[in-house]
Order: sequence, then C-alpha cells, then structure tokens
Amino acid sequence: MAIIITDECINCGACEPECPNNAIYEGGDNWAVSEGTKVSGEFIRLNGDKVDASDTLEAISEEFYYIVPDKCTECKGFHDEPQCASVCPVDCCVDDPDIVETEEELLHKQSLLHN
Repeated sequence: MAIIITDECINCGACEPECPNNAIYEGGDNWAVSEGTKVSGEFIRLNGDKVDASDTLEAISEEFYYIVPDKCTECKGFHDEPQCASVCPVDCCVDDPDIVETEEELLHKQSLLHN
C-alpha cells in the first residue's frame, strides 16, 4: 500500500526530507515524477494516465503535507519501514487502504523510479 498523510498533520515537515523517493510535498506545492528520481520521458501513473515525467502536476492537498502515491514505495528497496511514519510526531503517516500494492509491486516501482 501507499502511505497517506491524514488531516491530523501538524505541518511540521519532519517527513519530507526522510523520503528516498521525493514523494512527500508541502501542502499547495505542485509535484513532478522526475523530482528526486531518475525518471524521464513518458510515465504511466497508477490510474493509467500517461504523463511526461517532468510535467508539473497539481498538489494533492492544499492544507497539509501529502504523499504522491505514484512515487511512494513504502521505502521498499531503501529501508525496512516507511521513514515518514517513523519520524512523524503525531502518527499521521498511515497505510492507504485505497491503494494496495504487494512488496513485489513496490520494489518494481522503486526500480522504475531509480534505475
């Protein structure tokens, strides 16, 4: 599963620098697949949409930090546990029940983002 940040987020920013995929953004900040990854050219998002990796995409949240599910690998391939959850002082980085991915799928995504 991808990790989400709940609306209990206090906007402390502790999670953002811990993400090895650069999947965490401050509320209101736009994002791109290419930021913090080696992806270039066409990228197929989890919803099936095709985008250019350098395209600027709209913020998922305007109010608090958010995690881009297309870039979240639960830190698989880097760490034993999601680093955002391990540093969050209010425990608002939790599994997203709407996006269930196997460890194999997460490792494949990690490979796509960084190889």
